[in-house]
Amino acid sequence: MKRSATVSRQGNQPLSRMLHVKPFPCPGAWPISEFVWRREEWMPEPQVPRSGQRTLGATIRDVAQRAGVSQSTVSRVINERGYVSDQTRRRVLEAARALNFRPNFLARSLVQKSTRTLGLVIPDITNPFFPAIVRGVEDAAARAGYTVLLTHTDDDPHREAEAVVQLRERWVDGMIIAPQAYQTSHLHDLVHSGVPTVFIDRVPPRLNVDAVSSDNEHGAWLAVRHLVELGHRCIAHVAGPKTSPTAQARLRGYQRALAEAGISFKRDLVFEGGFRFEGGVYAAKQLLNRRPRPTAVFAANDLMALGVLHATTEAGVEVPHELAVVGFDDILPAVLVSPPLTTVAQNSYDLGARAVELLLDRISGRWQGPGRHVIVSPRLVVRGSCGGRQGGTADG
Repeated sequence: MKRSATVSRQGNQPLSRMLHVKPFPCPGAWPISEFVWRREEWMPEPQVPRSGQRTLGATIRDVAQRAGVSQSTVSRVINERGYVSDQTRRRVLEAARALNFRPNFLARSLVQKSTRTLGLVIPDITNPFFPAIVRGVEDAAARAGYTVLLTHTDDDPHREAEAVVQLRERWVDGMIIAPQAYQTSHLHDLVHSGVPTVFIDRVPPRLNVDAVSSDNEHGAWLAVRHLVELGHRCIAHVAGPKTSPTAQARLRGYQRALAEAGISFKRDLVFEGGFRFEGGVYAAKQLLNRRPRPTAVFAANDLMALGVLHATTEAGVEVPHELAVVGFDDILPAVLVSPPLTTVAQNSYDLGARAVELLLDRISGRWQGPGRHVIVSPRLVVRGSCGGRQGGTADG
């Protein structure tokens, strides 16, 4: 995973690069790590003090004395602000290297009123959809000179609320969050706290916020329309959590596609799977025992669709000849199973990168208007899990 690092330039080397060494002490935290100091690659490793000794380290004053320059000149080199000749810059860098100098990040943050860090809160790091978002966020943040503090909440609103509080206490410049639900007070508090915030994937309605998401309703409509075009009339839906705005949008897409095809919506064909593999397995066992049994199923994400495939294998139900399956996300395992999973693809890496763009616009003040919602169009990827079944009969 790409780390936040400023590219060195010959004769004009910045003194700063993030050194990730401390795990972020937040419940459910993923060890992307909390910043401590900044260190340049050319700088030697610190000498380990003898047992019982504590080293205070060199100061800007020490570097200035060794380089024969003023402390303000050292500060300009460290912060990459103002003009400093290449010759003087080299003297400062050489002095800093010799003294094993490390800038005081906290002091610099107070002066600049910025920690150059972004907070990222996601619900489930084990879901392959979210690591791609994380990478998109980290890459875009790194290009802008920011580092990322990441925590996952295991879809627990209480852990999510605590994560938001702790990130704010760490003075992050802004926050990106994929909320577990939207009817929670801590999200309203966050929006009105003054901390620039972007919602990603799961977008709360009725809040004037910046957000990035896929067109979830349209993506679900694409999936179910495909099943209808294959001749299916009894189509089950494995849904996400009832509190999830993403799950609600995909349920609406499922209902709209049925209505347009003249197929009545039946509540007993909707099974909640919680966006998890185990939920897909459990839902599949229920729908396979239903009579008449559905001929197709649309799962609101790929993890649940993979759970459905697992359950059909255990039950001896052949996909796609006895049951067609469509997912949503296009995670890597979708192409590794047999048969490969037909799914609705969304570019999760791009979602992460676009979220950073919106957030940096807020942080910098380039955008001070109302909340903007960037919607990324998904696409249907047809593979082998649907086959060509027509009206409940296999076509081979």
